[in-house]
Amino acid sequence: MRVASWNVNSIRARSGRVVDWLVREDVDVLGMQEIKCKPEQFPVQEFEAAGYTVEAHGLNQWNGVAFASRLPMEEVTRDFPTQPGFLKGHEGDDLPVEARAMGVTVDGIRLWSLYVPNGRELGDPHYTYKLDWFARLHDRTAAWLEQHPEQPLALMGDWNVAPLDEDVWDMRVFEGSTHVSEPERAAFHSFEEIGLADVVRPLVPTGYTYWDYKQLRFPRNEGMRIDFVMGSEAFQDIVTGAAIHRNERKGDAPSDHVPVTVDLDLETTLDDDRPMIF
Repeated sequence: MRVASWNVNSIRARSGRVVDWLVREDVDVLGMQEIKCKPEQFPVQEFEAAGYTVEAHGLNQWNGVAFASRLPMEEVTRDFPTQPGFLKGHEGDDLPVEARAMGVTVDGIRLWSLYVPNGRELGDPHYTYKLDWFARLHDRTAAWLEQHPEQPLALMGDWNVAPLDEDVWDMRVFEGSTHVSEPERAAFHSFEEIGLADVVRPLVPTGYTYWDYKQLRFPRNEGMRIDFVMGSEAFQDIVTGAAIHRNERKGDAPSDHVPVTVDLDLETTLDDDRPMIF
């Protein structure tokens, strides 16, 4: 099975490109972030024509997460329990929850597509929201791992954190900024403390996943590594390969992020329909 994560930065603007890539790279399941549309606006027909079904979670033209899969998706979950909300200028527990998290189970693998809040600036209410979002996701994940230790789990998506200094092109540029602050990095590493691990880095130790559109960041390779697949021990045990698809930042109308793929040693129900090769 090949699973992938991609912040597509508006699926309606890039549906053809995403579908072409799915078919070309033989991806079974794709978790998307920043789809920027409601489910009824998602270009489902293009995916279905390529053999994929879609589950989407979007509330407006911002945020939004989704899955496209060639395999049946079960236990579809929009938002995680206790997920905090945000509304600029307001505080409290009764705030609107944004479309930033979605879970599905595919052939026994539990997958979450996550679009972690950006944080904006240190000291901004959105930064506090980001840390709270991380804390609550951590607690829910820890509880889930305790209840289902044998089921492979992966949290994949745009984490909006560069956990290591080498995950940005120049730490001096990021001094006093979000994405590299100690609280954000501690929040990221807290998932490692409960048994998750970045399953891509051991196989792809270097490389960025995001380049801003401005200031020729991509031609200069001034990027960031902020898209991750964090897998449980049961998930780690079946990983056989991984890749960061840098070339998807090239060409016409690319997303500012590129897809990340992980190969799993897992026979799927599709394997029964594929020809045997001797």
